[in-house]
Amino acid sequence: MSLLWCDKYRPKDFSKLDYHKDQGMALKSLTKDGDFPHLLVYGPMGAGKKTRIMCLLRELYGPGVERLRSEVMNFTTPSNKKLEISTVSSNYHLEVNPSDVGIYDRVVIMNIIKNVAQTQQLDVNGQKAFKIIVLTDVDSLTKDAQHALRRTMEKYIATCRLILCATSTSRVIPAVRSRCLCIRVPAPTTEEVVKIIVETASSEDVDFPKKLAERIAVMSERNLRRALLMSEACKVESDGKLTPDQNIAEADWLVMIRETARLILAEQSIAQLKKVRENLFELICRGIPSEIIFKYLLDQLLEQCQLGLAAEILENAAIYEHQMIRGNKEIFHFEAFVAKCMYLYQNVLEEMKCDF
Repeated sequence: MSLLWCDKYRPKDFSKLDYHKDQGMALKSLTKDGDFPHLLVYGPMGAGKKTRIMCLLRELYGPGVERLRSEVMNFTTPSNKKLEISTVSSNYHLEVNPSDVGIYDRVVIMNIIKNVAQTQQLDVNGQKAFKIIVLTDVDSLTKDAQHALRRTMEKYIATCRLILCATSTSRVIPAVRSRCLCIRVPAPTTEEVVKIIVETASSEDVDFPKKLAERIAVMSERNLRRALLMSEACKVESDGKLTPDQNIAEADWLVMIRETARLILAEQSIAQLKKVRENLFELICRGIPSEIIFKYLLDQLLEQCQLGLAAEILENAAIYEHQMIRGNKEIFHFEAFVAKCMYLYQNVLEEMKCDF
């Protein structure tokens, strides 16, 4: 099975990193000491957080961390509800996203860390005496789960270390942040993205025009993973014959968000609100993060609405996004925001009709 470019050419060692090399060397130096702190690695999507975490694990334990296996772990809540969550692990580490189980993430955190901390390495010769647990999307955890994480970090520090991965630290409680060494991974520059695209394509014997790479770097918003996926899609669509001005296919979810914004402004009715709700629900079910949907939907509304409503739309977006982050059912807050936008837009249209 052929791998995608972004996976096939992912650096496996700090010396092979394409950017932020000084930061990579600083991370490598952490593994030389006898002790190893809990880490909080944060930065925008596609900046290379996961790549640096895997390089760190390889530096700690060697190539054995690349022999991965997928498992489904089962847990039972105090109310006897059965939970299942997928994990990826090696003999030395375990990676899991506790937010996959929603409001029951506290149960997952307490049980997983307890299970890992109670198992010892079979052969510790030349290896660290502790295992690593990688928790992704930590900023999506509930406050209860984060407080449980704080207590568990202290209790089992002798046998396991945590590497927390987040997009932003603003939703991580101070008690967790203070117990970790915080490392920010900035997004690569546009020039670095262009260079990586061209070099990756060259490794595949593909002549990639620099102008096309520059357009992809801008469209991907310096998200390196997305940029490489878009580059590979261009190569497949053109059958390897790339041109500087060729069309760059957009992701389906971006097209759907643009269409959703058009529906909001095209008609303001209950029936139209139902159609918009179906689109948003489809995006959520396909695994698109709610904050990403909200961001791009807001961008499209501001771009397509030319009636001087920008300030009011932004004000309501701030209100409903905050409520969405604090709540559990994102679709309710999306629907409320859309209904408010429809109300504001319809009022402006009626005022314009009265003026005429």
